[in-house]
Amino acid sequence: MYQAMTDKQIIKSIPDGGILSPKGFQCGGVHAGLRYTKLDLGMVVSEKPASCAAVYTTSHFQAAPLVVTQESIAKENVLQAIVVNSACANACTGEQGYQDALKMRSLAASKMGIPEHHVAVASTGVIGEFMQMGKIESGIGNLAIGKSADDVKGFQTAILTTDTVMKSCCYSAEIDGITVSMGGAAKGSGMIHPNMATMLAFLTTDANISSEHLTAALKDVTNTTFNQITVDGDTSTNDMVLVMANGTAGNQPLNPDHPDWPVFVELLKESCASLAKQIAKDGEGATKLIEISVAGAMSDEEAQVIGKQIAGSNLVKTAVYGADANWGRIIGAIGQSQSTVNPKTVDISLGEITMLKNSTPVAFNEDQAREYLLNDKVDIFVDLHVGEGKGMAWGCDLSYDYVKINASYRT
Repeated sequence: MYQAMTDKQIIKSIPDGGILSPKGFQCGGVHAGLRYTKLDLGMVVSEKPASCAAVYTTSHFQAAPLVVTQESIAKENVLQAIVVNSACANACTGEQGYQDALKMRSLAASKMGIPEHHVAVASTGVIGEFMQMGKIESGIGNLAIGKSADDVKGFQTAILTTDTVMKSCCYSAEIDGITVSMGGAAKGSGMIHPNMATMLAFLTTDANISSEHLTAALKDVTNTTFNQITVDGDTSTNDMVLVMANGTAGNQPLNPDHPDWPVFVELLKESCASLAKQIAKDGEGATKLIEISVAGAMSDEEAQVIGKQIAGSNLVKTAVYGADANWGRIIGAIGQSQSTVNPKTVDISLGEITMLKNSTPVAFNEDQAREYLLNDKVDIFVDLHVGEGKGMAWGCDLSYDYVKINASYRT
């Protein structure tokens, strides 16, 4: 029997230490010259070998760094470092790309004095261009890691592409009477429509947990967090969520039979949801975060499908951008989903403004609705009244700037 989780068992850490919040980790970033002036190469290192778990893009064109990372993890299910570059995705680059990813792994391992298969590799940027390995080698050689706020900022900056802000999280929980921490950093702004996670996200924790159980928890949590965000309906080639757990907190090994297992899963879910929402909010050209809550579905899975259908609708997204309270756009999105819907029982609200009740229009104040839609976060509530299923999804509005950004991505 799982014990009930108290309010004190999940708390947000202050100040935000990001990916270095847990004990036993270091990180840093450097300008290797892959980008004109911005930091473009980073590394996160555990001071001891760590259990690990990862989920990857389902694209048929998985980039070379993902292949190498999967090979690393398959050796022992242990990692100690993650090396990441921006500016070049090293995707669709054939055998040369694979060899370059192996070389990155080797250089990072040599830098840290650890086995090569204890290193994960990640890249983000333009598809179809080869890595500038001379710059990568010099960058790794010049990379300094540490535990300061500047080191955290350096890593978080180095992984960004079209992002306008850094994305990080920091939570802690009480497990076995001990404080266990989890921190994270992510990048993602465009090509966001996960069937895993269309972005890069890295999480660290000092929890004591095996790779087997960490993997199970991550896969479960990913389905209700990263897989429930969308910016533009496109899935990329490089993207992964990767967690390292080094066990330095000193709790008893976590598994589904541990009384605090639900606490750890909630800690992981809070961390992933925070990063996922930050990615959705920072969608290319976006001005608003859209959060969709669906209730009364036949199942949680069907609620999630409808939530993501609404979040991904270009007509919903443009209506929110234009502050047009056109709830018909939401109905259109619900109507084309594969979930169970009774067309006579649907409720829709924007924030606290009810617009549809039992599929019948409700009179509302247009000016009030427009004012609500001018906020930087818009909540859409849907109740289908066909079951007990609940789910959430996150997206952003679609602005003119999205077209501008992606019309000249390479130039």
